[in-house]
Amino acid sequence: MSSEYLMNPGASGVFVGLGWDVNEEEFDSHFDLDASAFLLAADGRVTGSSDFIYYKNLKHPSGAVVHTGDNVTGEGEGDDEAIIVNFLDVPDYVERIVFTVSIYEAVDRGQSFGQVSNAYIRLYDEEIGELFRYDLVSSFKDYAAVIFGEFVREGGTWKFRSIGEGCPGGIVTLSLKYGVFKK
Repeated sequence: MSSEYLMNPGASGVFVGLGWDVNEEEFDSHFDLDASAFLLAADGRVTGSSDFIYYKNLKHPSGAVVHTGDNVTGEGEGDDEAIIVNFLDVPDYVERIVFTVSIYEAVDRGQSFGQVSNAYIRLYDEEIGELFRYDLVSSFKDYAAVIFGEFVREGGTWKFRSIGEGCPGGIVTLSLKYGVFKK
């Protein structure tokens, strides 16, 4: 698959899904993976904390980006967490929507994706099906956070670009990068 997709501007039901299973046979520690989205302005930063969608802030004020809720165990089949995007409601100041996945408290616990079973993140469209997917265990085994990809506004259209960049330091490092926390 290509690393860039042109999205239908009126698309509904486009989402990023995250799934994993706990590898209890090898590791005693609890693993909690979290999907997050950063709605970025032209300067590449959020304009405020409401532009950071994650397990404690499930819905952007515009309703354009909604997190389906925190799954702390990875139990069950299919996606354990999802973030849904409705392009028609994205505010004009948002030029990019970046999607990440991180392991909760991974730095303190010494955890990485290589210690989790069947971890993945994917882009899915209800009309088309799965568009892009990363296997987090093999591709990012030494990391506790990954920048999955981003939607980029170009004129009146949105494009998805896969990024696939491992990030040492977890969600705190990502939050600093995108302006949620100040240095």
